[in-house]
Amino acid sequence: MTVIESRARVQREPRRQLRKKPAWITVDSGMTKRECFVLDVSPGGARIATDDAMDVRDKFELALVPDHPKRELCEVVWRRGKTYGIKFLP
Repeated sequence: MTVIESRARVQREPRRQLRKKPAWITVDSGMTKRECFVLDVSPGGARIATDDAMDVRDKFELALVPDHPKRELCEVVWRRGKTYGIKFLP
C-alpha cells in the first residue's frame, strides 16, 4: 500500500547572484573608503571580500558605485579571514 502525502512548501530566499564586482566600504559618513569585492548578493545581504586584512566594523555603508550618494547600510553577520557575510539593514 502506498501513502501519498503532500509536501509543505518551504519559502526560500531568492537565489544569490554571483559576481565579483568592486565596491567600497564607507565609514564616518563617507570620509573613509576602502575597496572590497562583492562575491555574491541577494535581496537580504551579500558576501564580500577584501584584498588586505583590515578591521571591518560591525556596521558600515556599502557603495556599489564610487562617489555615488546611494549607499546600503550593512551589518556583518559572519567573518572568515578576509571574507564577510553581511545583511542589508532598512
